Amino acid sequence: MKNDTTVNKPKAARPPSSLQVMFAAILAIALILAINFASRITGAQPLQQTYDEVSAELEQLRQEQAALIAQRNYVRSDAYVEAWARDEGKLVRPGESLYIPVPVAGAQTVTESETTFVPIETSPPQPPPWVIWWQLFFDTPPPEF
Repeated sequence: MKNDTTVNKPKAARPPSSLQVMFAAILAIALILAINFASRITGAQPLQQTYDEVSAELEQLRQEQAALIAQRNYVRSDAYVEAWARDEGKLVRPGESLYIPVPVAGAQTVTESETTFVPIETSPPQPPPWVIWWQLFFDTPPPEF
C-alpha cells in the first residue's frame, strides 16, 4: 500500500515566467489606454454638440449679413433713389406730369371709425421708491401715513 502523504502533497508554486509577466503588463497598459480613450470620447460629446450649435448660428448670421449687405448696396444705388423719389418723394422727371387723384364731391368716402384708446395697465402697480428703500433697510413693512 502506498503512503497517502506522498499522493496528496501540494505542489510547490513556481514563479510566473517572463512571458506571463510581459503579457500581464501589456494587458494592464491596454486597459488603462482603453479607459482613458473612453473618458475622452464621453467628455468630447458635449463639446461637439456646442460646436454644432455655434456652427449653425454662425451660418445663420452669415446669411443675415449677406442679406443686409445686399440691401445696403441696393439702398446706395441710383435705382433705389429713383424709386424713392417717384413713390414717396412725389418727384417727376422733366417732361412728365404728376397726377394726384381727387375724390369726387358726390362719391361715398370710406371714413375710418374713430377709436378711443383706453389706457390699460399690463403690469402690477409699482410701489413708490421710498417704500422699496424702507423694505431694503428695515426688512419690515413701511408705516402707513
